[in-house]
Amino acid sequence: MKLAIKKHWGDVVAILALVVLAVVVAGYILNKERFHFPLIQSTPFEINAEFSTAQAVMPGQGQSVRVSGVQIGEIGAVSLRDGRAIVQLRISDTYKHLIHTDATALLRPRTGLKDMFVEVDPGSKTAPVAAPGFTIPVSNTSPDVNLDEVLSSLDTDTRAYLSLLVNGAGQGLKGNGGNELAQVLERFEPTHRDLARVSTAIALRANHLRRLVNSLQRLNTAVAAKQGQVTQLVDSSATVFRAFASEDRNVSTAIAELPGTLRQTTATLTQVQGLATQLGPAATNLLPAAHALPAANQALTTLAGPNAQACGPRSSCSIVRDQVRPFVIAAGPVVHDLRPASINLAKAAPNLQKTFGVLNHFVNMLGYSPGGVQHGYLWWLAWLGHNTRTLFSVQDANGPYRPLFIQFSCSQISTLTSPTSPFALVGSLLNLTPLRTACPGLAPLSAQIPTRQN
Repeated sequence: MKLAIKKHWGDVVAILALVVLAVVVAGYILNKERFHFPLIQSTPFEINAEFSTAQAVMPGQGQSVRVSGVQIGEIGAVSLRDGRAIVQLRISDTYKHLIHTDATALLRPRTGLKDMFVEVDPGSKTAPVAAPGFTIPVSNTSPDVNLDEVLSSLDTDTRAYLSLLVNGAGQGLKGNGGNELAQVLERFEPTHRDLARVSTAIALRANHLRRLVNSLQRLNTAVAAKQGQVTQLVDSSATVFRAFASEDRNVSTAIAELPGTLRQTTATLTQVQGLATQLGPAATNLLPAAHALPAANQALTTLAGPNAQACGPRSSCSIVRDQVRPFVIAAGPVVHDLRPASINLAKAAPNLQKTFGVLNHFVNMLGYSPGGVQHGYLWWLAWLGHNTRTLFSVQDANGPYRPLFIQFSCSQISTLTSPTSPFALVGSLLNLTPLRTACPGLAPLSAQIPTRQN
């Protein structure tokens, strides 16, 4: 066997290739023929639809099952039971939870050659989901209706009239009539859309409309029962309208003056808006005081109007009677005498304000420190006080004296100590003679001459 395979390995490979190719071609053909592969494809979800007739339905021809134009499965077998056609609907496993027990099915052709498909309405979500093997009853299905069936249901005269209508429509639509009819129908699209919205709103408000009709019926019944009063109302309204008509000129004058009044009202309300803006926070701030007013009124009532018998030694009435009232009586003359002084103080207050303003500027000037680098006047004032204290704190056994620093040059000392100098007396008083020995040249010397204070 192995030797034969080695000798004819090319033929073996060709045979295997043909087998594989045959399997692939067979699988492709079976797939196109909608053959179900049990091990590869999932088992479809099968339900049934009961139709009064299933003409042109051919299982295995790829006739589809659709929901809103989307294919969800295919038509399986077709059988006859009790004179009705049972069409098997093989739904894809993906859409098995889509069909409910109140679903409806319509059998419709895709083309004029009766290539049929089943259009399914899944039903409402409140109904249970259909179980496998569920049958949509004939009451929820509708088969395809042929034109000859429509014509056969009409009598002879109606068929003749319908023939004339169709021929006339053909004559009218010949040429450009079809396009013109399409344009007319297109112009009706907004109307249809608005009517659809109105119908939807009416459907949603059906209960309200019923209540409205009921209320109108009760109102009309009540009005019919009060016919005399309605008549009186109409007569009174007529009298009122006649009075308005007689005052036509006055009403016209009032209406003519109304724009100015409205403008003034607008300006006033604008100003009131500003007041309201300020009044809101102010009223909010006054709420605590308003909440405290009842307790304050109660305390004031107790303070102002107690019984004489209930007035104890430490009660509020005794304080008012024994302390506050004598103080007010004694302070009366003093307050009377203070009136002229307060008047003069009020007259002097503007000048005092200006004076303190100038004083404030003066103090600011004293304390000003330019750039934070140079010292202000107050800093130098402190040094002046320090130097003044040092000047008056030096003394010896003979009493206090003031230190004095005088600077002379050697030429000045020579001039002041020369016997022939007119300033010799000044040199002797200052005792400058000992300094001559310290002046070899013109370098200046400082001499401290103590002076005593008598």
